[in-house]
Amino acid sequence: MIGKLKNLFKLKKETKKESLEGKGLIIFENTKDAMKAENILKGKYKIKVVAPPVEIREGCDLAIEYDLIDEVGIRRELEKNNIEPLKFISLTDYSLKPLELIKIKEVDGFVMVRCGNMKITLDKEGNIVNISGGGCPDVPYLTLKLKGRNIKDIKEDETPKSLGYTLCAYTLNKAFEKARELVR
Repeated sequence: MIGKLKNLFKLKKETKKESLEGKGLIIFENTKDAMKAENILKGKYKIKVVAPPVEIREGCDLAIEYDLIDEVGIRRELEKNNIEPLKFISLTDYSLKPLELIKIKEVDGFVMVRCGNMKITLDKEGNIVNISGGGCPDVPYLTLKLKGRNIKDIKEDETPKSLGYTLCAYTLNKAFEKARELVR
């Protein structure tokens, strides 16, 4: 049963650890700046939104992982868009490994994708059976708009990032995007 479910959702087991050699983290004072920076940098640079390690966490719970070779261009792009990160940190110290935001769990024919505190659960056909977590004021609204629908049928202007406005909507959208990948 689990084998069929893995094939259905096309889950991939990572066979190698991602190296942090040549990587850095951008630490932000607030979530708004981190989300704005992600929108500006994605497509131009190879970046990934992560949770910064507890030892260096300041301001908000989001950071951007990037290739150190791109730092000058990234700094220039952020400055041009009036975004002032708290700091840029090299990840050559392996104790500073960033935490993955997205986790996937399979239970009894369902797949739950978690990002931060937000969770979205799908059945094997891709129907959204539950949304939970957060505590932000837009979570009940997002749940009403998405629960019971098939994730494959949801248009771009109906995604959590389009409907919500809080960190919960942002992290739910990350989980939503990953869940959508799994059912394709």
